[in-house]
Amino acid sequence: MGRFRASISKYNIINSQKGVDMSKIKFISGIFLITVLLLSGCNLPSNAPATENPGAVQTSAALTVEALLNQPTPFNTPTLPVAPPTFTALPTMPLPTSTPFVAPTATATCDLAQFIKDVTIPDGTNFNSGDTFTKTWRLRNIGTCTWSGYSLVFDSGDSMNGISPVMLGTVAPGQEVDVSTTLKAPPANGTYRGYWRIRNGGGVLIPVQGGAQGKSFYVEIKVGGGGGSAGFDLHTQAPSAQWLSCGDPCGGATTLTFGGPDTDLNGFAMFRNNATLEDGSKPSKVVETHPMWVNDGVITGLYPAYTVQPGERFRAKIGFLGPCGSGNVIFQLNYKQGGTLHPLGSWTESCDGNLTAVNVDLSSIAGQTVQFVLGALANGSSGQDWAIWVSPRVEIP
Repeated sequence: MGRFRASISKYNIINSQKGVDMSKIKFISGIFLITVLLLSGCNLPSNAPATENPGAVQTSAALTVEALLNQPTPFNTPTLPVAPPTFTALPTMPLPTSTPFVAPTATATCDLAQFIKDVTIPDGTNFNSGDTFTKTWRLRNIGTCTWSGYSLVFDSGDSMNGISPVMLGTVAPGQEVDVSTTLKAPPANGTYRGYWRIRNGGGVLIPVQGGAQGKSFYVEIKVGGGGGSAGFDLHTQAPSAQWLSCGDPCGGATTLTFGGPDTDLNGFAMFRNNATLEDGSKPSKVVETHPMWVNDGVITGLYPAYTVQPGERFRAKIGFLGPCGSGNVIFQLNYKQGGTLHPLGSWTESCDGNLTAVNVDLSSIAGQTVQFVLGALANGSSGQDWAIWVSPRVEIP
């Protein structure tokens, strides 16, 4: 800047020597000086590095602007005036009056009977072989449907040549009716029991409250005369036994209903009368006892109490339904007395096409009241253990 001022001074001196109007020159010089000063401002020092690329600065700025533009625009939600809430008084409701609680009733059943009593032939009545008699039961229709076209039919056990079916008259809901059939005492000495049921017009057997297993009612007689021993028929009494099953070890028993079904994985006990057995025979009195469907499964039947008479023996045949494949079972006969189980016999059977005759002398417990126990124990797998007892009974040979 010093050199610039010196040049101007020199210029002024030269021009004054030439007779130039200095006032004009000073004016022009002033203008020129101001212009130069303004232009020289562009070369003042700055913070940017001397080597900075202008294009880079431009790009950086663009990015900064873009970032700024992409920021959410602040929006101030206007505060709306809130009107004070108003409350409308609810109408006064009358209080409910106290109503006595009525328990819900069970769903009504169309077909349902109730056993009332034996009208004739009390259980255990003695007959001579071949005697004919009429058995009468009293039932009540406790369903919602009128019995019309219904009949009394034989179900299982000893039929004793009973007439079946016997048609019933019309029985309205709530009405009682006496149902009867004519029977004949079998020729051999022993105890006999036959189970009977009511069948509706569509061929369906209806349940019976208070009956055996909730489905039937029965007649039981003794044949032998003179009040002596008529024996004990474990086939006829099978529905009255308590059937239990379990695994091995037997940690907890399962109660079974006599009559199956034969698909119950807990095992089952049921009649198999007239079924084909492993030896090809078809006896009329067969009880099947299938153990629980596990390895070494067990099933037992605890029978009602019976007083053993002198000279009596337990007799039966044991084996399998046919075809029996790999069936293998340990059959047992025990008795229970005073809460203790006592053995009477044990037989291991496999499927070989033959039945085994069992004949056990009961003289050691003659005169004692006991409960017989039939047992079937799977000897390993129970998959094909269709274990059967043919005409199991206590009798004097």
